[in-house]
Amino acid sequence: MVDNSVKREDLLAALHTAVAEDLHRRITDGEASAAELSVAVKFLKDNHIDSVPTDDNAIGALLDGMPNFEDDTDG
Repeated sequence: MVDNSVKREDLLAALHTAVAEDLHRRITDGEASAAELSVAVKFLKDNHIDSVPTDDNAIGALLDGMPNFEDDTDG
C-alpha cells in the first residue's frame, strides 16, 4: 500500500521545483513579464530567500544606482 502523505509530499516538491525552474528560465531568457517578475519575488519571499547588498552582487549594484534622498542641510 502506498503512503498517500509521502506521495503528496513528492508531488508538491516536484511542483515547487517546476515553478522555480520555469521562473528561472523565463527570467534568464528575458521572457519574463513584470507580473512574472513579481511572482518570482513573492516566490523567493515565501521561501525565506533574501539577499544582502555587497560590493560584488547585483543587489549592491542596484543599491548603488539609487538616488540618495537624505537631506544634507543643517536645518
